[in-house]
Amino acid sequence: MSGIPHTLLVRLEAFTQSWGSLSAFNNRDSLPRPTKSGVIGILAAADGHDRDEHREDGDDYLPLATLAALKFGVRADRPGALVHDFQTTGGGRYPLRPRDLITDPARADRAAPDLETATGRTFGHIDNPRLTDWYCAPKNIASDPATGNLLANNATRYPQLSDRWYLADAAFLAGFESPDRALLRRLAHRLQEPRRLLWLGQKGCAPTQPLYHGIRPGPLDEVLATTPLLPRSRPAPTTAWLEVPRATNRAHDVHDQPVSYASHQRVRAPRWEERVTLNPPTEQP
Repeated sequence: MSGIPHTLLVRLEAFTQSWGSLSAFNNRDSLPRPTKSGVIGILAAADGHDRDEHREDGDDYLPLATLAALKFGVRADRPGALVHDFQTTGGGRYPLRPRDLITDPARADRAAPDLETATGRTFGHIDNPRLTDWYCAPKNIASDPATGNLLANNATRYPQLSDRWYLADAAFLAGFESPDRALLRRLAHRLQEPRRLLWLGQKGCAPTQPLYHGIRPGPLDEVLATTPLLPRSRPAPTTAWLEVPRATNRAHDVHDQPVSYASHQRVRAPRWEERVTLNPPTEQP
């Protein structure tokens, strides 16, 4: 370990990206900039991290606490535009497969009363729609006049509705500061050869440029101030958000310090950051 701070740079650029703070179920918001929890999640996925941190023989991924201790900052080179997408999934007239009752909690809940009557076991509660609206033997099968697909005209699935927000055509430069250069080199290698698929906030938001953008000597604020702007960025000055001690003037708290990514117990804690204005060079190296 070296006592000289170094900063790992991560380029976050995609057609769409989404960085939710209060996202729940079918309502997915997005902040106008990446969150520490979201970008640490990218590093964890690249390192092959298990959400529940249940290690098996041969697992060598870093503990989440090691990644979360890195000092974080992000620069908005191209802020992009917030766009809204209203999505429907699963609607249509076709039979529900039996396995859907197991993998889809909402549908399983709707089917519960009839299953309870048939089996004598307790599954859940439902008033409407009834089981026959969700699962029955396919009948009246005919080709759809528009697509030619075979449809069962006696069974209907109700669609899942969701509101999703994205940042379109945005580009950010995130940085992680540490005196442990070996740790940063390991993470740099993982970003170039990730163990899991990497997304910018939500599945489907694939990066359009390599994530690894170099390791620079120096503290986070100096590196973000001196690293050239990304291509197609708006002219300087640009805005950056830097993680700082709580007592720092103009610091404010944000609730995105990752504690656990466990599927059923995701936990984030508060941390402190400062919003600053930087004037990085425009010429590309």
